Amino acid sequence: MTDLPKTADTVIVGAGVVGCSIAFHLAQAGVRDVVVLERAHVCAGNTRKSGALVRMHYQNAPEARLALASLRYFQEWGDLVGYACGFTTTGAAIVVGRENAERLHQNVTMLRSIGVDTRVISLDELQQLQPFVVTDDLGAAAYEPQSGYADPVLTTQSFARRARELGATICEGVRVEALRVERGRLRGLHTSAGDIAAGRVVLAAGPWTVGLLRDAAVELDVRPVRAEIAFVRRPPEVAGGHFVYLDMKSGSYFRPTGDGLSLLGTGTGRRPIAEDEMDTYDEGSTDRIVSLIRGRIRERAPVIADAPFARGHAGLYDVSPDEKAILDRVPGVDGAYMAVGFSGTGFKTSPAVGACMAELITEGRATTADITPFRFARFAEGRPLRGEWEYVSDRAVH
Repeated sequence: MTDLPKTADTVIVGAGVVGCSIAFHLAQAGVRDVVVLERAHVCAGNTRKSGALVRMHYQNAPEARLALASLRYFQEWGDLVGYACGFTTTGAAIVVGRENAERLHQNVTMLRSIGVDTRVISLDELQQLQPFVVTDDLGAAAYEPQSGYADPVLTTQSFARRARELGATICEGVRVEALRVERGRLRGLHTSAGDIAAGRVVLAAGPWTVGLLRDAAVELDVRPVRAEIAFVRRPPEVAGGHFVYLDMKSGSYFRPTGDGLSLLGTGTGRRPIAEDEMDTYDEGSTDRIVSLIRGRIRERAPVIADAPFARGHAGLYDVSPDEKAILDRVPGVDGAYMAVGFSGTGFKTSPAVGACMAELITEGRATTADITPFRFARFAEGRPLRGEWEYVSDRAVH
């Protein structure tokens, strides 16, 4: 374990993919005294359990722009970051019911206007491309040829390794206990390994961020929510792989993996938990949720839904009121920043989020993408981040 330094220019709390991306981008920007504090080890938490989809289809432009800016990283990882992220291009299909057909057309138009390579395809074309898919209940489909998935652990480890090579320090096994704030100004942090003085801190610790801010008299409405994914052994009919699917009709998503499995998930079946359960919640799979996931997938791809179960696990989403990220300064604490509330969508945007947060810190504003829509104050303003053509469904997918 790396000894805790006594001082730092900037401390990042959390060594998941977002925290390590911020560390990498700060170090790359020339900030030489960056320290990452992680209570366990790099990628020990929720990133490790991510579905790790890389797709551009969002129902609002701000998130789509972050995803689009991040796609270039995944495609050119060796040059832009270094090492490997496991990105695999499969193509992505986004399907909706008849009640959302017009909304999908409008969203594809919006996405194309900001530069996303996507188009509406006919249901006949989708079935020709993927014969195992049920399309009878669908209203419309969109296709993204450049989308796919990555390896969440390799991605995070690459960011961490390059951050270290650029001068950052990553201290594992160090739990942050409180922020040191004097007269509205950050002075440092109290940790399980002692105190560290710092002029800036970036809180990227998922739902654990809430308690740290509460102790600094800042209330953050972000809830921990337990969510499961399951893996099945890909059957012979799709042994060669398949698209990433975002299925708004059934409320599910699925993608292939590199080891002959398919990853399955659903936007339903999530369970809020109490803050005092976050360190002890059940990280395994449950028969009830696996059955629910299979039922959702069966509506679209029975051959995959009924494939032999391989394994499953649960992670924690940090869910904000509008289920969108909060990327901003911490109000009332000069020198404190937060990247939190991703609500299950943080992985695919993490490269751009890291760049934007580094720009906010070093230049005063983000230029990789406009993060003003992700400001903390939007909730008090009564202006949650919503798309003009959001899908109507009781089976949300994230």
